[in-house]
Amino acid sequence: MDLTSHYMGLTLRSPLVVSACTLSEDISNIKKMEDFGAGAVVLFSLFEEQIQKEQRLFDKAMQATTNIFAEALDFFPDVDEYHVGASQYLEHVRRAKEVVNIPIIASLNAITHSGWIDYARQMEEAGADGLEINVYYIPADLRLTAEMVEQRYLDIVKTVKSNISIPVAIKLNPYFSSIAHMAQRLHEEGADALVLFNRFYQPDFDINRLQVLPNLEFSVAHEIRLPLLWIAIIYGRIPVSLAATTGVQSAEEVIKYLLAGADITMTASALYKHGLGHLLTMRKNLELWMDRMNFSSVTSFRGAMSQQHISDPTAYERANYIRILEGVK
Repeated sequence: MDLTSHYMGLTLRSPLVVSACTLSEDISNIKKMEDFGAGAVVLFSLFEEQIQKEQRLFDKAMQATTNIFAEALDFFPDVDEYHVGASQYLEHVRRAKEVVNIPIIASLNAITHSGWIDYARQMEEAGADGLEINVYYIPADLRLTAEMVEQRYLDIVKTVKSNISIPVAIKLNPYFSSIAHMAQRLHEEGADALVLFNRFYQPDFDINRLQVLPNLEFSVAHEIRLPLLWIAIIYGRIPVSLAATTGVQSAEEVIKYLLAGADITMTASALYKHGLGHLLTMRKNLELWMDRMNFSSVTSFRGAMSQQHISDPTAYERANYIRILEGVK
């Protein structure tokens, strides 16, 4: 069974990709991901403000010990303890490339113009096969217009692409007024791939302590509906790779996304829940389904249920909304 997939110019042995998460902080985990059938791994994100915070902590510690005499070298703060700069992340990229043969995709969330450029260049130099731009940005400023928000994303893609040569994917949120038009504009600015969709972690309230709780909830299978819709609509219309990254809990979600037109599917929540070995389960179940349906390769059925290929394209539009409401009766 041929599971070969192609994503933003990279050839992957399967469409199963581990999305950016803390599981990839351990090099041994990355090796297991490869062993269990992952086609690629997106490393945990490097956040520029986290680096800046750690730099401030280190500087403060150094200042506090500058005028104090110490006979032992270990009196002074350990540089490694403060994780100054992006050096540890870059070393992680290098080590990952040494132990696995599958593509390693770095993930970057910067906040400054120079940050996007400098860290992207360093990641490329460290050996990353691709870069995923994680624009985790909530436009809370009332003065920001929709056009200004969109331009921020476009400027970031243009800036990064003009400074590195490895392929670049951008992780999108589903809150743009016109997803398809935004996808087209991002492609025009150079994006090699679109990752649909980023999950913004909305806060919860503790009503007894009157505190805001930054709770994390893992994705669930029914959350594939929205990215499934947009992947099916965009597929074949914009020459850009498509990655699905929400709600992939089993081979069933993988299959649905591929039928819609996704090049790859990304998962993390399922691996936290079931362990890294779940990748092997999803791979085997994907192969069993392909065998039952007489599909010899992923390419043979990818996009088969996109809007472009189904007999009734209105199934993705307003007419289907009316049919769904009538069905409730």
